[in-house]
Amino acid sequence: MCAASSSCPPSRPVPSFPPLRVGRGPGRLRRALRRRRRAASAALAVVAAALAVGGAEAQASRGAPAPVVKPPPPAAVRMVSAPVRIADAATVRLLRPGDRVDVVAAERAQAPRVLAAGARVAEVPDPEKGVGDGGALVVLSVPRDTARALVGAGATARLAVTLC
Repeated sequence: MCAASSSCPPSRPVPSFPPLRVGRGPGRLRRALRRRRRAASAALAVVAAALAVGGAEAQASRGAPAPVVKPPPPAAVRMVSAPVRIADAATVRLLRPGDRVDVVAAERAQAPRVLAAGARVAEVPDPEKGVGDGGALVVLSVPRDTARALVGAGATARLAVTLC
């Protein structure tokens, strides 16, 4: 505190002033503009949808042919991994993952028939020890129906592969 010296100004009462309002100034205009932009974009979307629907109906009413709707593309064929025992183990040693092969079933009473054309080799497991003349296993990536045919034929016929 200052004593009665000339370096201190005389004391005065604090004047009365209105309270400060924080956060209502320039942001208010920004929010109002944002609301208008949203409303305008929503209105444009509604108008575009109405024109798209009305345009097709207007062409049909004028005698123009209706637009051709393409059917959806066929569902992708689900590929499964099918382990197949091939009669000739030496042929399987030639295969590598990614190769394409045709699987042929050879039965004694019938002519050989192709069970899977262009099947992709997914894996060639290591040969089993002590299997003898049991052939070798190869894992093919084929459609589910083809996998069923391979399993069924593998139980009754000797299977062979040809490289594509």
